[in-house]
Amino acid sequence: MAPAFEKAEYDHRLARVRSEMEARGLTALVIGDPANINWLTGYDAWSFYTPQMMLVGLSGGPWWMGRMMDAGAAKFTSWLSDDQVVAYPETLVQRPDTHPMDWLAGWMRDNGFATARIGFESDSYFLSPRALDALRAGLPNASFIDADLLVNWQRLIKSTAEIAVMTQAARIAEIAMQTAWDGARPGVRQCDLMADVVAAQIRGTPECGGDMPALHPLILAGEAATTAHPMWTAAPLEDGQTVSFELGACVKRYNVGLARTVHLGPPPDTLLRTSDAVQEGMAAVIGALKAGAIAGDVHAAWQAVLDRHGLEKPSRIGYSIGAAYAPDWGEHTLSFRPGETTIVPENAVVHIILGMWMDDWGMELSETLHVRDSDCVRLCDMPQHVHLIDT
Repeated sequence: MAPAFEKAEYDHRLARVRSEMEARGLTALVIGDPANINWLTGYDAWSFYTPQMMLVGLSGGPWWMGRMMDAGAAKFTSWLSDDQVVAYPETLVQRPDTHPMDWLAGWMRDNGFATARIGFESDSYFLSPRALDALRAGLPNASFIDADLLVNWQRLIKSTAEIAVMTQAARIAEIAMQTAWDGARPGVRQCDLMADVVAAQIRGTPECGGDMPALHPLILAGEAATTAHPMWTAAPLEDGQTVSFELGACVKRYNVGLARTVHLGPPPDTLLRTSDAVQEGMAAVIGALKAGAIAGDVHAAWQAVLDRHGLEKPSRIGYSIGAAYAPDWGEHTLSFRPGETTIVPENAVVHIILGMWMDDWGMELSETLHVRDSDCVRLCDMPQHVHLIDT
């Protein structure tokens, strides 16, 4: 195996991170988010359930630091050399009396970081309070500075190579959605339908296989159609149900989201009217979204359509998307909501998801969009209207 991108791509990413570190007065950065580790090195393994991190200094390194049994993955999936792979002993795994970060703090003390100004990811799922406490205790003369999302913001602008990979993922997302449409019939269990969808996501295309998406496929049917993130069940689909699918696909850890809605049998007028309004709102968002747009203004274009149709949606309508591992494919940076002042840059990729969850039904429509200089383009090509299934 080899990293997903050329070494020059990773060098450019590392230089951007170091430049931001220097601007903030940091001499080191501790990274826990596996997506950030992957983005900087190519490292790709399901090892983040035990303590691991990446250490970036202003020079030298960087270093992957993790469990001994996972060190091999660092050597064959990343561009790092053997001396940049630091593995703690297996005897430290899941013990109440010690923590792997005690050992890694000792390595940092011995290798020039005893008095460093260390940035850390304060809101990462993968850098626990206990891990951070162990680092602080083991490095009493270092300073720890909140640098949450430092790397994430560097990821916002995608390279040509990243866009190409996400375009491949979009083709797989289309296949996954078509699989859901083809299989959705009264009497089909949700779990059986999702099994076919997952198979399509992983099988991919003849040119490109799929990775495990960071967000498992969502099916919103029956009472679960009134909420945003239900798990599938063994319940059968029913005649007369409106069913939404939030699917997507992943290639080389890069995710693309895609949501659509189907109805089993003759559709109610309320669904069709709402769908028409949501499609109009999506067109307004796409028309407003381009490099230099203010995220809050993009949301305002959507809100104007909702106001005209007498509809409400209190949640945000989108976010930046890219490299990710479970449980979330968003980058946790750019969001589209009222008052958001972030300027959308060229070559950002965003997932605009217009979910309308009512008292006893719901629907979703989403697009993954590549922001360009004067417009944006859809990565997926699927009809946006409610897909009607004869029963």
